[in-house]
Formats: sequence, C-alpha cells, structure tokens
Amino acid sequence: MLNLTYAPRQGKTVIVEQKNQAPLKVQRPLYPEAQTHAEGQKICHSIILHTAGGVVGGDRLSCNFDLQPNSQALITTAAASKIYRSNGIQARQKIEINIDERACLEWLPQETIVFNAADYHQDLRVNLASNASFLGWEINRFGRTARGEKFVQGNWRSHTEIYQEGTPLWIDRQWLPGSEEIFHSPNGLAGQAVIGSLIFVGNTISKDIVEQVRSLWKSNPQSPTSGVTRLNNGFLCRYRGNSTAEVRNWFISVWLLLRTSFLNRGSSVPRVWLL
Repeated sequence: MLNLTYAPRQGKTVIVEQKNQAPLKVQRPLYPEAQTHAEGQKICHSIILHTAGGVVGGDRLSCNFDLQPNSQALITTAAASKIYRSNGIQARQKIEINIDERACLEWLPQETIVFNAADYHQDLRVNLASNASFLGWEINRFGRTARGEKFVQGNWRSHTEIYQEGTPLWIDRQWLPGSEEIFHSPNGLAGQAVIGSLIFVGNTISKDIVEQVRSLWKSNPQSPTSGVTRLNNGFLCRYRGNSTAEVRNWFISVWLLLRTSFLNRGSSVPRVWLL
C-alpha cells in the first residue's frame, strides 16, 4: 500500500501526507527542474520503489495519489516491474488517482515485464476535476524474450478508466490470455512481445499536434504497428512491436512535446531512467 497526497506550499509542490506498507515505498521528493527554469520547483518528482523486486501470485498492491488544487507532480518507478510466474493465484494492483482543479500529474512508470505463466490484473482509475490534466503511459513486455521466452501461459488484464467531473473520457479494458494462438494472432500480439499506451487528457488537441506526434514516430519506422487517436479533450498513442527502447523513445518524444505545448514545462528527463 502506498498513499501520497500532494499540495502547493510556498511556491513548490510537496508531499503533505504519506502512508506506505511494504513492499512499496517512495524516495524523498526531488526538484531537478528547479535547476533549469524558474517554475521548476513547483514540480515534485517522486520515485516509487518495490522492495520485494517483483510481484508474485497472491500479491495485492494498492496506490492512491491525490493532487490538491494547483499541485504539480511527476511519478515514476525506480526500475522495470517484474510479474513472476503465478503459483495458481492471481496477483492484483489497484491504482486510484485524484487530480483537483488546475493540478497536473505525469504518471510515467518504467516498463513491466510479464513472465510466462504469470496471472496479473491491474486497475487504474483517474478522477479529474475541471482544468486538471493527466499524462500517463504503460509499457509491457510479455515474456523474457532475451531468453527466448514467450507469453504462452497465464493471464494479463489491464483496466483503465479516466473520468472528468464524473464524465468518462476514456475506458480501456485489455485482456491477454497466454497461448501460442493469441501470441501469433493479429488480434493478439501478432508475434510481437511489447505493447504500449500513452494517454493525455486535459486539453483540446489540434490536428496539428496529432500530426506532430505521428511525425515523431516516423523517425523510428522499424515497428509494424503504431497509432495516434484524438479523444475528447486529449489523445492516445498505441504501440505493438518488439523493442522496449523503441516505444520508450517515441513516448518520451511525445511527452516532451506535450510538456512544452501544454504544460509549460521543460525537457527534464528523470535521472533514474538513465541508470
């Protein structure tokens, strides 16, 4: 369990309430953007640690993030998450995010590696107030492909719901049962091991921005499948391919474009991504 509440205090965003229980904990707040621009100290960077090293069958994890009005936060993870082979019991994680007026959260966890025969279900719900913004991504690798492993046993589910003042903006339910047929099916992984989704909500997106996002992808044309879709008050990027680095680089480029276009922020990449 990890509960974090953010609020603005004396020109910077701070964690005003924190509760955690093993295996989840958060490092001390960081303000790396204060070194690059005047408003940088308003953005609190938080790094989540999973001290057990991975998720096993029967684990029940929960995270609750609350951003009070005008608070600005970026949350990432210290390393890739690992979902281990199940012992016959499903592992679950529930993430609840509440973002108040004029607040913004960037939820940018590092990738998740789903081992063969894992059984995992994640629920993510975001509740936005008026004039609030949310930018998040999810990157998953199915099987330890460096070892020749494929995801042909087990189950993976990811349910994401984003609401603004009670109105649904985006509801996404994904289910991938592990099997050779689904792994190779065009309606499944199509023989690819990596999928990713990036979602931004909180601003009306012009056709010009969508085209810029698509042009960022064209500089990395190796993957067979990608897409960009406008949503009500936002947009969505999808990826299916074989390279975690490829989707990560694309998503980072999109994220930096959104930061300068809508969030009045610079190009400060969390140092933990570079380790």
